[in-house]
Amino acid sequence: MVKRSKGTRSKSRHVLRKKPRDRGISSITRAIQQFEIGESVSVNIDSSVHKGMPHHRFHGYTGKIEGTQGNAYLVGINVGKKHKTLIVRSEHLGRVK
Repeated sequence: MVKRSKGTRSKSRHVLRKKPRDRGISSITRAIQQFEIGESVSVNIDSSVHKGMPHHRFHGYTGKIEGTQGNAYLVGINVGKKHKTLIVRSEHLGRVK
């Protein structure tokens, strides 16, 4: 038997699927958006950009910017009673209104 693949994108077919009209390369404005420390952001994974993509279990979470690390942002989220820090690029983040 062949060993089952357990990669980072396994079981993510529905979460990382784009709607037909949104397919292709995303807008450049998502890549160059800037965030301030303490600002609330939502984690919305853009599957067309592989770099700086968080794990798909954090898709849809809301957190706060804690700092920067290179071209990425450190996003603090609460999962149950635990505090986790994600390293996410700006293509996968959106402003919370």
